[in-house]
Amino acid sequence: MKTLKLLGLIIILFFSFSLYAQEEENEGYKFKDLTGIKVTSVKDQQRTGTCWSFSTTSFVEAELLRLNDHEYDLSEMYFVRYAYEEKGMDYVRYHGSLNFGEGGQAHDVMNQIQKYGFISQEAYQGNEYSPGKYIHREPDELLKAFLDVIVKNPNRKLSPVWYNAYKAIIDTYFGEVPEKFNVDEEIVTPVEFANKMEFNTEDYIELTSFTHHPNYEKVILEIPDNWSHDYYYNLPLDEFMDVMKIALKNGYTFVWDGDVGFKGFSHKNEVAIVPEGDLEFTSPKKEKEITEDYRQQEFDNLTTTDDHLMHITGLAEDQNGTIYYKTKNSWGEDSNDFGGYLYMSESYLRLNSIAIMLHKDAIPKEIKEKLEIK
Repeated sequence: MKTLKLLGLIIILFFSFSLYAQEEENEGYKFKDLTGIKVTSVKDQQRTGTCWSFSTTSFVEAELLRLNDHEYDLSEMYFVRYAYEEKGMDYVRYHGSLNFGEGGQAHDVMNQIQKYGFISQEAYQGNEYSPGKYIHREPDELLKAFLDVIVKNPNRKLSPVWYNAYKAIIDTYFGEVPEKFNVDEEIVTPVEFANKMEFNTEDYIELTSFTHHPNYEKVILEIPDNWSHDYYYNLPLDEFMDVMKIALKNGYTFVWDGDVGFKGFSHKNEVAIVPEGDLEFTSPKKEKEITEDYRQQEFDNLTTTDDHLMHITGLAEDQNGTIYYKTKNSWGEDSNDFGGYLYMSESYLRLNSIAIMLHKDAIPKEIKEKLEIK
């Protein structure tokens, strides 16, 4: 009888230990933030492909906080509407052989700020018929169809008013831009507002890392959304990663452009990882080592593409001490349990980062010297 009781106790202890071990194994990801950089609230790009504007506008708002310690809610659609204007003109000039659509890059926002300044969300909500609601399929297809007619040049010579008609479609959907607006109890133009904030677009640069380009030189990155053919500085992968980490440690955030179609990206589970073994989001596991050659291979075979931009706002570590990058997405605060944020691992960034934009002062001195940035 005593033997049976002892055997029963052993069985109970065995199953208890197994359940405990399983709970430990499936405890999930637990993150501790290592930085505390001020940023603005999470926004929602809704049913649009304008992540480039939402992420970069969030970055500009964070820069205004860093530079002026003042929080502003800027209009993302202000930059989108002006980008549409420029894309339309270039599309015609390239006879329809230029990428046209909702996509873009971080420099598209800076290019518009340089010409048109910026404006508050309150003053320009970017939807004439339903302010603050964004569904762009209809205007996107309509604008493209209009331009395709222009490119066909049915009159054998373009009329001098085609561009006015094109901009009228933009105004109809996005709304006309007010000449002046009220900010900080002062009436200013968008350009005056940017000048007042002493926001200098020349202070911001884009970095990338690919072996088919020479290191430490300016290159045109061959991605469809670089429709303006802007330049990026090319760095070795390790230095590219060093810039990201050091920037965050020193209080600088940055815009991240990369691939979120990779199977290890899970906004719902609040993580982006490259596991060495089977993919699961139950708890941290060892991740794959990403070399420059493997990264280049995945870019060249079109496995790694630029399909999303987000705002990286800090560093964090999991319960094992592994470093992650705290990332502010633009899918709304209620899009996951972390208020719209997720944590991307270093392995994920090494593999899936296409480019970043940041303030030039965030770059370590020795790397700036190699790039000949003053």
